[in-house]
Amino acid sequence: MQGKAAYNRPLWSRDPAHSGSLVQVHVTSPYPVLNQVWYLIGEGSRGVHIIQQVAKFNTTDLSEALVSNLPKEEYVSRFLKRKWALRNPDTKINQIMISKDGLQQGGENLGKLSFLNNPQPSMGDQVMRNNRQEPSFYVVRDDLLHPLVNGNKARKLDALLPLLEYSSVTDVVTCGGCQSAHAAAVAVSCAERGLKSHLLLRGEQPATLTGCNLISTLYGNVSYVPRSLYARREEMLLKHAHLVAGNGGLVFSLADLEASLFSHGCGEHSSHVDSLTKRSKKVAIINEGAGDAAALLGVVRLVEYLSQDHLFGKDQQLKIIIDSGTGTTAVGFGIGAVCLGLPWEVTAIMLADTIDGYRKKEESLISEFRRCFTLHISEQVLTGLEPGLVHWVERSSPRKFGNILKGEVEICQKIAQETGILTDPVYTLAAWELATQLCQEECAKVVMLHTGGTLGMFGLAQRYKSYFEMLKDEYCR
Repeated sequence: MQGKAAYNRPLWSRDPAHSGSLVQVHVTSPYPVLNQVWYLIGEGSRGVHIIQQVAKFNTTDLSEALVSNLPKEEYVSRFLKRKWALRNPDTKINQIMISKDGLQQGGENLGKLSFLNNPQPSMGDQVMRNNRQEPSFYVVRDDLLHPLVNGNKARKLDALLPLLEYSSVTDVVTCGGCQSAHAAAVAVSCAERGLKSHLLLRGEQPATLTGCNLISTLYGNVSYVPRSLYARREEMLLKHAHLVAGNGGLVFSLADLEASLFSHGCGEHSSHVDSLTKRSKKVAIINEGAGDAAALLGVVRLVEYLSQDHLFGKDQQLKIIIDSGTGTTAVGFGIGAVCLGLPWEVTAIMLADTIDGYRKKEESLISEFRRCFTLHISEQVLTGLEPGLVHWVERSSPRKFGNILKGEVEICQKIAQETGILTDPVYTLAAWELATQLCQEECAKVVMLHTGGTLGMFGLAQRYKSYFEMLKDEYCR
């Protein structure tokens, strides 16, 4: 610990133009988040005394001491100053109006409703003043971030990809279902950066490659894994990662890489990473669905963006609706809302697990987030960061994960034709249903996060041919 403190000790310089109770201090540190101008409250020499005392500690104690009086949003903003895969966190926001004709309680029968899309709604103060008689909800169009990468996947990879590049990773190993959007996203994103992806897909290779499976095969190295072996995911991933690494390489978890980043700073590689440069393989494991603490940072960045005054602001009560596979995106949204002190309620539709499974996942992600980042975030920012951030709810028509019901493809067609927004029966239609229901019942503003799903429709069309054949024009039958 003493060695790390000596290594991380910042360089101080006091601005002589500031004196008295407000002391301006310039800090130069291996941590980019600490390369800022901080203000210490103190009287004359007492301020200098505080500086001298703080300088004796490592940057962990420094960050805690310096930001105790900063607003939450300001410190979170500084904490998020790191390299990102997305050039900026911007995303389009649409407003969906629902016609009065046929309005009902509950969102099950969307076929009787009419939707109108306002692609450029008034935001900022107008969100709070918007008391239209017609029910409406907002859609965050993360489905438009990348043509081949789902929006929620792009957010999770936003912080992960620069972390892989910084750590000189050569190969990435991850897993998913046969039509995994996560696997496709990792394959595309790694290929764009010259990294090799190794994708372990559950089940058997389909007769015809399509959708996410086709993209995964084109961009990555796919291996199909028996379901019995896939049930032990962690063991499977680790074994395959060592196989890829070979005798001369090493295997990392994302937690290892994130710890190295914070221990040695973004501006320079650690000696541990440098020692690997002579090795042939540096393999990183990404969990199924990118269910890792480091993946939460990209979602927190999105929350910070949406909370800007010219968008939804920080005072408006919002109900955030998110479809959930692993639940990582919803937990990230909840963490972001708590860290920024936002009055936002995050509701997640459970699609792939039981409520006990999602609560366990939420607890695990929060615990991992605290373990990775508590030393670098003020405790006041983390106040309230406990399990229970997300309100987990059943889908209006529960079913086994991946299955679709008769009539849902037609509903997706109707929404697409009326709004220009494509939903899919497995994920985003569930969020659309709940958003439609809540905006009719609740006073709070409802916001749906559109996570994507376009590629998934191709896989569904192959699997549920009879349902998609019903989309044919009636005059062609």
